[in-house]
Amino acid sequence: MILLACGDVCGESGLRIAGNKLRPLKKFYGTDVCVVNGENADVMGLRPEQAQTLFEAGADVVTLGNHVWNRQQIIPELRENPYLLRPLNLAGQAPGEGAARLLLRSGRWLTVACLLGRLNCEWNADNPFRALDALIKTRPDDLFAIDFHAEATSEKTALAFYVDGRVSAVFGTHTHVQTADAFVSAAGTASLTDLGLCGVERESVLGMDAARVLKRFITGLPHPFIPARGEAVFNGALVEVNKFSGKALSIRPVRGNAATALC
Repeated sequence: MILLACGDVCGESGLRIAGNKLRPLKKFYGTDVCVVNGENADVMGLRPEQAQTLFEAGADVVTLGNHVWNRQQIIPELRENPYLLRPLNLAGQAPGEGAARLLLRSGRWLTVACLLGRLNCEWNADNPFRALDALIKTRPDDLFAIDFHAEATSEKTALAFYVDGRVSAVFGTHTHVQTADAFVSAAGTASLTDLGLCGVERESVLGMDAARVLKRFITGLPHPFIPARGEAVFNGALVEVNKFSGKALSIRPVRGNAATALC
């Protein structure tokens, strides 16, 4: 099984480059499943039409994160679309699902789940470690791929160790900078602390207009974020998984701009 995981889509530039790159990448690498984090497509949140754009571009599952409720119009879509995921470890009354099952060509089921971290955050989320434990116990024969939307690299790394050998892949999102720690453990779990972003990278602060962000830091006053303008990049990772054992064989970060092939 080949899994393509796409980092946080930031603004219209992120939507465009994801839309341009997903299907060619899926075709070139023979990808079975494509997971895209759409958390920041509308800066802070996701609108239904933006979710539809990502699905039409080739996403099989779209995950969210701490901004899931910032765009209230997404709630009906969360209730109706089982492949649009809010974090699993939110309160039980939250609309939508935190995990989706996909039937692979091999006949195995893959569960994709989205989790929120708690370290250095005030998201009122339940314990992600325990939430994932409970999910794995209910689906003992499934393969698992986890989008861990968290602030702290330590918490992301710790979760990968916690489920080592029990899930195929743990990839981090939220911090918008692709990390250099892609790794496959001896037990067969692939991990990457952060996939990075799809959007403007170099001429921005985490995809947002630098001048607005600087005003927040300098004045201590709120200044609404807007997506940065400039050259957009695609960031993500490819994970190869043994379809029989569920163990990851490799993980490869991918990145590139609209004019170049990804490497």
